[in-house]
Formats: sequence, structure tokens, C-alpha cells
Amino acid sequence: MYRYVFGPVRSRRLGLSLGVNNVPYKTCSYSCIYCQLGRTTNLSVERRCFFDWREIVNDVKKFVQEQRPALDYVTFVPDGEPTLDACIGKEIEALKGELGARVAVLTNASLLWVPEVAEDLMDADLVSLKVDAVTERLWRLVNRPHPSLVLERVLDGMVDFSRSFRGTIITETMLVRGLNTSREELEAVARFIGQLSPAKAYIAVPVRPPAEPFAEPATEEEVVRAYVTFSQVLGSGRTEMITSQEPPPERAYGDPGTWLLNTVSVHPLRYDYALKVLGSAVKEPERIIEGLVEAGLIAKVDFQGHTYLVRRFAKM
Repeated sequence: MYRYVFGPVRSRRLGLSLGVNNVPYKTCSYSCIYCQLGRTTNLSVERRCFFDWREIVNDVKKFVQEQRPALDYVTFVPDGEPTLDACIGKEIEALKGELGARVAVLTNASLLWVPEVAEDLMDADLVSLKVDAVTERLWRLVNRPHPSLVLERVLDGMVDFSRSFRGTIITETMLVRGLNTSREELEAVARFIGQLSPAKAYIAVPVRPPAEPFAEPATEEEVVRAYVTFSQVLGSGRTEMITSQEPPPERAYGDPGTWLLNTVSVHPLRYDYALKVLGSAVKEPERIIEGLVEAGLIAKVDFQGHTYLVRRFAKM
């Protein structure tokens, strides 16, 4: 059984990626309206070592040694903001030094203005920065940041980090219908992203059940507007759209029930995908899924014509 890892999952951005869950459930500096994990229950900017960093590293090493997946990245993408973990720098250093792994961090970038946070990420191979809005009203509406955060400071932190970081930077902009999709806002976001010199700027829409029902995916017209605007500002070939589901997992690793729980804790999974993956390991995958549902550990949520499995926690 693995406590801190999930997946691996195949990603258009990262290839085959093993997820690392290094912060407690929904501990985040944002409470984004589109978050696939629901509303943030612990809105915080206080950094601390939530778990023993050595246990996290050993869990990853154990998984890799036992399962031997052909990983492209070990990725810090927890069910919260990874940089709230004050031990993330030690974890990155150990994973690279002891496993020789390429390490990615997917962050909302709200704390990069803090010198210790920026320094902790310097050894990563790839860092993904979230840039949904660069104007005060939309930033607070879409990302719902911790009250102590200041937009100008957050943006300056990203720029400063991008100038010092020697690895690969990518950005992700989540488009919510009728909110951050105006031509003016998109041009402002694209101009700001240009200052970060990312290898790729990704445009995404909510494809899993969001925290708020009004956080609907951008329309086709809005997505095209964003793509054209970004391409004009950033240059040809530097913008890519992610407007559909990522490919389903290829297999369940270890105990099927534990694998499913770990996966849906941070990555809501379509019911039909879960059936397919678990079906390669057990004869009656429905019994595992429905057993976890009846035990109150997993919930079924309908969204845009599909049923998703999400982890249930005491605070939900």
C-alpha cells in the first residue's frame, strides 16, 4: 500500500506522471470556483512540513522499485497547494538524487514571491504556473485567494521566479464561461505570460465536476478567442488547448481498492474509466467501486453526461 503517491496517469503535458500528494486534503491558498476537488476547507498561506518528508520520498521509491513504471515525471500535484509544504525542497532534492527522477511541480504560483518557496522549487525540472486572471476583480472571483494575498505581489513573484529558474516553465489558464474570457482580459493574461517565457502556454476548461455549479466550461467561441489571442501575443507554436479529458489510466497498481482511493482523492475519475482499469486486475470491478461507495469512501457525481468517482472526506 502506498500512502503518498497516486497513478501513474498519462498527461498531455507530462507524459506518464506519478503523482505525489504532499499536503492534507484541500489545504490551499486558493479556493478556485472550478476546482475538481470542491471548495477549499483549509484556506491557508502558512507553510509547514505536514508529513515526514523522508516517508514521502520512501513511498515514491518503494512504488518505483516495486512497480517499475516507465515514468516521465514524478509530479507534485496534491489535493491542495504543493508549495505549502515547507519540506518540498528536501523532497525534490532527494527524489532527484536518490531516484534520478525528473520532478515536476504544478503550483498555483501564489507563494512564489516568498524567497524560501522560490528557492525550494529551483531543483525541479519543470514547474507549471497557474495564470487565470491578472486583474483584481477576476482574480478574486475565479481563484478566491487567501485574504492576505496581494495580486501584484503574486504576479511579481512569478516573473522573478521565471528569470531565475533554469528548468522548464509552462503555464495553465483555466477558462470559465463568461468570466475570464473577454478579449481585454485574455490579452492582458497573454502579455503577462509572455514575461514568463514559458515553453508552452496551456489553455484549459473545466472537464470534471467543479466546486461551484456556475463554473461552466468556456464556449467554443471563447476558447478559440483565447487560442488566437495567446498565439498572436506569444508567437506561433507556443499555445496548446486542453479542452477534453486526459487519457484514462492504463492499469491499477498494487491493491485495486487502495489504488482507486488514492487516485480519486486528487483526480476525479470517470466511472467507465475506473471499470476498464480495474477490470484488468479483478473479475468484478463493480463490486470494488460500489463497495467503496456504500462504505462512504467514494461518491458518484454526474457532470456533463458522465458519472465521476470522487473521494469522500469527513469535511465534505
